[in-house]
Amino acid sequence: MALAVPPEGGPPKPLAAAVARGDALTRASAVPGLVPLQLRPSRPTNPPRSPELSVVVVNFCQWRNTARLVRQLRRSHAVRSGLAEVVIVDNHSPYHPVVRRLKRLSGIRIRGLSRNHGFARAVNRGCGLGKGHWMLLLNPDVTVEEGFLDDVTATLDRLDASAPKAGVVGFRLRNADGSGQASSGPFPTFSNTLSGLFRPRSRRKCRHQQSEEREAVAWVTGGCLLVRRDCFAQLSGLDEAFFLYYEDVDFCRRAADAGWSVWYDPGLEVTHHWPLHARRVPAPLRLMTRHALLTYARKHWPRWQARGLSWLLWVEASLRQAWAAVRGDRDSAHCSGELRRLLGDVCQGRPGDARKRIRQVAAFLDPVAAEQDGRTS
Repeated sequence: MALAVPPEGGPPKPLAAAVARGDALTRASAVPGLVPLQLRPSRPTNPPRSPELSVVVVNFCQWRNTARLVRQLRRSHAVRSGLAEVVIVDNHSPYHPVVRRLKRLSGIRIRGLSRNHGFARAVNRGCGLGKGHWMLLLNPDVTVEEGFLDDVTATLDRLDASAPKAGVVGFRLRNADGSGQASSGPFPTFSNTLSGLFRPRSRRKCRHQQSEEREAVAWVTGGCLLVRRDCFAQLSGLDEAFFLYYEDVDFCRRAADAGWSVWYDPGLEVTHHWPLHARRVPAPLRLMTRHALLTYARKHWPRWQARGLSWLLWVEASLRQAWAAVRGDRDSAHCSGELRRLLGDVCQGRPGDARKRIRQVAAFLDPVAAEQDGRTS
């Protein structure tokens, strides 16, 4: 009869070797009266995958559109595998029941802001939360095809190999009817801004790109904008002096000045349903576009041109205010009056007062944004 414990006082040599190896089955079978457990071999645990791409969506009273876009993005393997993540930043919209469902989805993060801080600041918050080496800015009113993010991540690999200094990339935009939508253009100047008043709205700021190959451009629109994190960090993100509009133009200009390249790549496309040129421009939104253009002019144009633009905008606001008063449109008259005062704040170096006026006027945009929510054409 074999002894369970040899006279020397230690375990049998085979058992000692098993203990040294950590062999649980052998240890169990060596103990008298103990039935060995049939343990399954443990699966190797892979560390959580770090996302390569962070998709940042800024929501403002567009929760249904945002939820629809999230559903489309999650049909990509990149999201399911952790290669891509989605960060939603809400600019103080009213609560919507869909938020609760979005919060339960894996790969989705939501950050709500205590007030409407504007597009640029919300983007900076979202990119700060994201962990990807690249960030993709998408408007809630765009739709994408299934597997879109898989194509984006494949594009990232090509960019890293062929264009390591590519800092900003824009894709092809289409209207809801499938026609092309301009998504890039030359940098605004005093002369082309004035001459643009005599062009259709769709071509005042942007130009249609005819090339079917990736090509260098001056700037690409922020509605669908791919940015390398190193470039974003070097430039400290979007300039938060812009509340809405022209922050994308300014960022591309600063990126080029810092040695990064800006590209238009028609190999990928999205449908953009509500571009500014295709919808009415109420007085509150006009105030924001005028503020954004003047902010850009004061930053990048000669001083006399910026002053000339501010004078022209003041005259325009005065005429619009008078005409709104004649029509009895009190809201438009109020917004035009606020635009005149805002122009004074900007020109006299009171950015805090200007931003406060913009936030107050932004409240008038809630019904305009809500009108587009849930509509894709």
